[in-house]
Amino acid sequence: MELKASKTFDIRFSEVDSMNVVWHGSYMLYFEDAREEFGRKYHLEYTFMSDNGYYAPLVDMEFHYRRPLLYGMRPRIDIIYRPTEAAKIIFDYEIHDSETDELMATGHSVQVFMDMDYQLVWANPDFYVEWKRRYAIEG
Repeated sequence: MELKASKTFDIRFSEVDSMNVVWHGSYMLYFEDAREEFGRKYHLEYTFMSDNGYYAPLVDMEFHYRRPLLYGMRPRIDIIYRPTEAAKIIFDYEIHDSETDELMATGHSVQVFMDMDYQLVWANPDFYVEWKRRYAIEG
């Protein structure tokens, strides 16, 4: 079962450069919006993690441009959960032009778990094991 969420968004003037092209730093914010949308849809919000005694900081993020995002566009971002046995949360991202469905950018992120004392956790926390069971995720 693939866990996926999507969100259409506006490109704001504050997110573009003098050529009306989205500034590279804005992609990180779009990915964050996608993670929040995924969390709402599948009950894996940051507050749910912290309520269970864990943080999930980003340790790796990459993105690849295919075509420029321009001011005035309304792209769609898709976020896809990638199962792993490791104590990590891995997502892939795709940004599409919502009018043509053309692929504009792709990305990937990795989050790990830390306890409330900011110590890295090497085993999947119990709440995450239960979350994976709920969605029949192997790995």
